[in-house]
Amino acid sequence: MSRIGKKSIQLPKDVTVQYEKGTVTVKGAKGTLTQDLDPDFKIENQDGVVTVIRPTEQKRHKALHGLYRALIANMVEGVSVGFKRQLELVGVGYKATAQGNVLELNLGYSHSIYVAVPEELKVAAETPKGKNPTVTLEGIDKQLIGQVAAKIKSLRKVEPYKGKGIRFTGEQVRRKAGKTAAK
Repeated sequence: MSRIGKKSIQLPKDVTVQYEKGTVTVKGAKGTLTQDLDPDFKIENQDGVVTVIRPTEQKRHKALHGLYRALIANMVEGVSVGFKRQLELVGVGYKATAQGNVLELNLGYSHSIYVAVPEELKVAAETPKGKNPTVTLEGIDKQLIGQVAAKIKSLRKVEPYKGKGIRFTGEQVRRKAGKTAAK
Protein backbone atom coordinates (compact mmCIF):
# COMPACT_ATOMS: atom_id res chain seq x y z
CA MET A 1 0.00 0.00 0.00
CA SER A 2 1.22 3.49 -0.80
CA ARG A 3 2.75 5.11 2.26
CA ILE A 4 2.68 8.54 0.66
CA GLY A 5 -0.90 8.10 -0.58
CA LYS A 6 -2.18 7.22 2.90
CA LYS A 7 -0.83 10.41 4.47
CA SER A 8 -3.31 13.21 4.96
CA ILE A 9 -2.65 16.83 3.96
CA GLN A 10 -3.09 19.56 6.58
CA LEU A 11 -4.53 22.74 5.06
CA PRO A 12 -3.33 26.15 6.27
CA LYS A 13 -6.04 28.62 7.34
CA ASP A 14 -6.25 30.59 4.09
CA VAL A 15 -6.27 27.59 1.69
CA THR A 16 -9.36 25.92 0.22
CA VAL A 17 -9.54 22.70 -1.83
CA GLN A 18 -12.43 21.85 -4.17
CA TYR A 19 -12.89 18.62 -6.12
CA GLU A 20 -15.32 18.24 -9.02
CA LYS A 21 -15.41 15.44 -11.61
CA GLY A 22 -11.69 14.72 -11.79
CA THR A 23 -10.42 18.29 -11.29
CA VAL A 24 -8.87 19.59 -8.07
CA THR A 25 -8.76 23.36 -7.51
CA VAL A 26 -6.61 24.80 -4.72
CA LYS A 27 -7.01 28.48 -3.80
CA GLY A 28 -4.78 30.40 -1.45
CA ALA A 29 -3.25 33.76 -0.70
CA LYS A 30 -0.74 33.57 -3.57
CA GLY A 31 -3.10 32.31 -6.29
CA THR A 32 -5.06 29.39 -7.70
CA LEU A 33 -3.87 26.06 -9.13
CA THR A 34 -5.83 23.30 -10.86
CA GLN A 35 -4.90 19.68 -11.60
CA ASP A 36 -6.74 16.97 -13.51
CA LEU A 37 -7.01 13.61 -11.73
CA ASP A 38 -8.41 10.22 -12.62
CA PRO A 39 -12.19 10.53 -12.00
CA ASP A 40 -12.20 7.20 -10.12
CA PHE A 41 -10.27 8.72 -7.21
CA LYS A 42 -12.07 10.55 -4.42
CA ILE A 43 -10.80 13.53 -2.47
CA GLU A 44 -12.19 14.07 1.05
CA ASN A 45 -11.88 17.45 2.75
CA GLN A 46 -12.91 17.36 6.41
CA ASP A 47 -12.00 20.00 8.99
CA GLY A 48 -8.93 21.25 7.10
CA VAL A 49 -7.56 17.75 6.41
CA VAL A 50 -7.49 16.43 2.84
CA THR A 51 -7.16 12.71 2.07
CA VAL A 52 -6.92 10.93 -1.29
CA ILE A 53 -8.93 7.70 -1.51
CA ARG A 54 -8.21 5.16 -4.23
CA PRO A 55 -11.11 3.14 -5.63
CA THR A 56 -9.54 -0.33 -5.98
CA GLU A 57 -6.36 -2.29 -5.33
CA GLN A 58 -5.47 -2.40 -9.04
CA LYS A 59 -1.83 -1.83 -9.90
CA ARG A 60 -2.71 1.32 -11.88
CA HIS A 61 -4.64 2.83 -8.96
CA LYS A 62 -1.85 1.97 -6.53
CA ALA A 63 0.66 3.69 -8.81
CA LEU A 64 -1.41 6.88 -9.05
CA HIS A 65 -2.38 7.06 -5.35
CA GLY A 66 0.90 8.50 -4.04
CA LEU A 67 1.35 10.67 -7.13
CA TYR A 68 -1.99 12.43 -6.70
CA ARG A 69 -1.41 12.98 -2.98
CA ALA A 70 2.03 14.50 -3.70
CA LEU A 71 0.64 16.75 -6.45
CA ILE A 72 -2.11 18.08 -4.17
CA ALA A 73 0.36 18.61 -1.30
CA ASN A 74 2.65 20.60 -3.64
CA MET A 75 -0.31 22.69 -4.80
CA VAL A 76 -1.28 23.47 -1.18
CA GLU A 77 2.30 24.46 -0.33
CA GLY A 78 2.60 26.54 -3.50
CA VAL A 79 -0.52 28.67 -2.95
CA SER A 80 0.31 29.24 0.72
CA VAL A 81 4.12 29.62 0.81
CA GLY A 82 5.37 29.45 -2.80
CA PHE A 83 8.45 27.85 -4.30
CA LYS A 84 11.90 29.21 -5.09
CA ARG A 85 14.72 27.71 -7.18
CA GLN A 86 18.22 29.19 -7.59
CA LEU A 87 20.67 28.49 -10.39
CA GLU A 88 24.35 29.37 -10.29
CA LEU A 89 26.43 30.23 -13.38
CA VAL A 90 29.99 28.98 -12.92
CA GLY A 91 32.53 30.09 -15.53
CA VAL A 92 34.70 33.01 -16.54
CA GLY A 93 32.63 35.71 -18.22
CA TYR A 94 29.27 34.05 -17.59
CA LYS A 95 26.58 36.69 -17.02
CA ALA A 96 22.83 36.83 -16.47
CA THR A 97 20.44 39.78 -16.63
CA ALA A 98 16.67 39.79 -16.27
CA GLN A 99 14.39 42.38 -17.86
CA GLY A 100 10.77 41.67 -17.06
CA ASN A 101 10.24 38.00 -17.85
CA VAL A 102 13.09 37.75 -20.36
CA LEU A 103 16.37 36.31 -19.14
CA GLU A 104 19.54 37.17 -21.08
CA LEU A 105 22.42 34.74 -20.59
CA ASN A 106 26.04 35.06 -21.72
CA LEU A 107 27.47 31.56 -21.40
CA GLY A 108 30.71 31.67 -23.34
CA TYR A 109 29.10 31.27 -26.75
CA SER A 110 29.58 33.86 -29.50
CA HIS A 111 26.03 35.11 -28.94
CA SER A 112 23.68 35.89 -26.06
CA ILE A 113 20.86 33.48 -25.25
CA TYR A 114 17.42 34.91 -24.48
CA VAL A 115 14.99 32.78 -22.46
CA ALA A 116 11.32 33.80 -22.19
CA VAL A 117 10.11 32.84 -18.73
CA PRO A 118 6.34 32.19 -18.35
CA GLU A 119 4.33 35.01 -16.78
CA GLU A 120 3.37 32.82 -13.80
CA LEU A 121 6.97 32.95 -12.59
CA LYS A 122 9.16 35.79 -11.35
CA VAL A 123 12.77 35.76 -12.49
CA ALA A 124 15.64 37.71 -10.95
CA ALA A 125 19.34 37.74 -11.76
CA GLU A 126 22.10 39.10 -9.57
CA THR A 127 25.88 39.17 -9.65
CA PRO A 128 27.40 39.73 -6.21
CA LYS A 129 30.99 40.96 -6.29
CA GLY A 130 33.48 38.12 -6.07
CA LYS A 131 30.83 35.42 -6.50
CA ASN A 132 29.16 33.59 -9.36
CA PRO A 133 26.02 35.08 -10.97
CA THR A 134 22.74 33.59 -9.74
CA VAL A 135 19.32 33.30 -11.34
CA THR A 136 16.29 32.98 -9.03
CA LEU A 137 12.91 31.59 -10.13
CA GLU A 138 9.88 32.10 -7.88
CA GLY A 139 6.25 31.04 -8.27
CA ILE A 140 3.43 28.86 -6.99
CA ASP A 141 3.66 25.96 -9.47
CA LYS A 142 6.45 23.55 -8.48
CA GLN A 143 6.25 21.62 -11.77
CA LEU A 144 6.61 24.76 -13.88
CA ILE A 145 9.56 26.06 -11.84
CA GLY A 146 11.34 22.72 -12.19
CA GLN A 147 10.69 22.58 -15.92
CA VAL A 148 11.97 26.11 -16.59
CA ALA A 149 15.00 25.57 -14.31
CA ALA A 150 15.86 22.35 -16.17
CA LYS A 151 15.56 24.15 -19.52
CA ILE A 152 17.92 26.93 -18.36
CA LYS A 153 20.34 24.36 -16.91
CA SER A 154 20.41 22.44 -20.22
CA LEU A 155 21.76 25.51 -22.05
CA ARG A 156 25.23 24.90 -20.58
CA LYS A 157 25.64 21.55 -18.83
CA VAL A 158 28.26 21.28 -16.09
CA GLU A 159 31.42 19.73 -17.47
CA PRO A 160 33.30 17.37 -15.12
CA TYR A 161 36.88 18.65 -15.55
CA LYS A 162 36.70 22.33 -14.59
CA GLY A 163 33.14 22.37 -13.21
CA LYS A 164 32.00 25.14 -15.57
CA GLY A 165 28.33 25.41 -16.47
CA ILE A 166 24.92 26.08 -14.92
CA ARG A 167 24.08 24.24 -11.71
CA PHE A 168 21.55 24.45 -8.90
CA THR A 169 22.81 26.37 -5.87
CA GLY A 170 24.33 23.87 -3.47
CA GLU A 171 24.53 21.08 -6.07
CA GLN A 172 27.59 18.85 -5.76
CA VAL A 173 29.40 18.26 -9.06
CA ARG A 174 31.53 15.16 -9.43
CA ARG A 175 34.91 16.21 -10.75
CA LYS A 176 37.29 14.09 -12.84
CA ALA A 177 41.06 14.19 -12.81
CA GLY A 178 42.60 15.48 -16.02
CA LYS A 179 45.36 13.89 -18.03
CA THR A 180 48.54 13.03 -16.17
CA ALA A 181 51.83 14.48 -17.35
CA ALA A 182 53.75 12.29 -19.79
CA LYS A 183 57.17 11.10 -18.65
